[in-house]
Amino acid sequence: MTTDERISVSPAEERATGVGPHGIDLAYQRFGDPAAPPLLLIMGLAAQMVNWPDALCHQLAARGLHVIRFDNRDAGRSTHFTDAPAPDLPAALAGDLSSASYTLGDMAADAVGLLDALGIASAHLFGVSMGGEIAQTIAIEHPRRVRSLTLMMATTGDRRVGQPDPAVLPLLFGGPPATTREDVIAQALRASRVVGSPGFARDEAEIAARAGRAFDRNFDPVGIARQAVAQVASGDRTARLATLDVPTLVIHGLADRMRDASGGRATAAAVPGAELWLVEGLGHDLPRELWPELVRRLAAHIERAEASRVR
Repeated sequence: MTTDERISVSPAEERATGVGPHGIDLAYQRFGDPAAPPLLLIMGLAAQMVNWPDALCHQLAARGLHVIRFDNRDAGRSTHFTDAPAPDLPAALAGDLSSASYTLGDMAADAVGLLDALGIASAHLFGVSMGGEIAQTIAIEHPRRVRSLTLMMATTGDRRVGQPDPAVLPLLFGGPPATTREDVIAQALRASRVVGSPGFARDEAEIAARAGRAFDRNFDPVGIARQAVAQVASGDRTARLATLDVPTLVIHGLADRMRDASGGRATAAAVPGAELWLVEGLGHDLPRELWPELVRRLAAHIERAEASRVR
């Protein structure tokens, strides 16, 4: 099977309308048996649901899970807030949050609204990067909807931890902005070399194909900036994480230059009883070589959580 075939083996894309308190539309896909325990995959900043590799979703479904992935607001084929005020990320980082159109709380409510639309009372959550922080927020604000948490490449919102290596920012965001499909693919390849996993093989053909697929679905750099401002505006969750009572697995790469591993350590320290898995050579991505162990650990984590629910 070619790389293009590997990433395009995908179920039909569906759309939920009038979702959550803001009545938005969310694009989503489902893998596996709808009667199986549900696993909601939540993607991070500047990423679409197709950034969850299809083959990984199929592997999770093969472990007896009903896997659901979706586009966050301002990503992919979900609602984009094009009439919102212009986002000003530098001002937000300096403390002026007036350009924030929404917060991670709103994005958490979107995800809960998708569960409502699918008739799912509660789900296991697996979030990466900002998606892990949305998952944290769901657990904080909608605790009855969460069976377990898996938080990867995430941090607590405390800006003293989980920060990027300053050396990578000019490499990622310097130069003219990407505007064409070719530009976006080149940017994705450059990012993978800068913040990807040095301890794992990198499939540049697959990275390029997935970046092209995402561009073809939607390209909205201003929407990405709105998400980034929302992330900053949501503040520090450390104290609220300490109130959680949910099985939690925290995963972080020791080679993550985009989110320093201090973010994962702080998250695990904040959530009572959380398990911490630190991975040598793992950066800010989902390398294929990691999948077997990731799937094994995630499935075992979910199995334990399911068993505890029926006691």
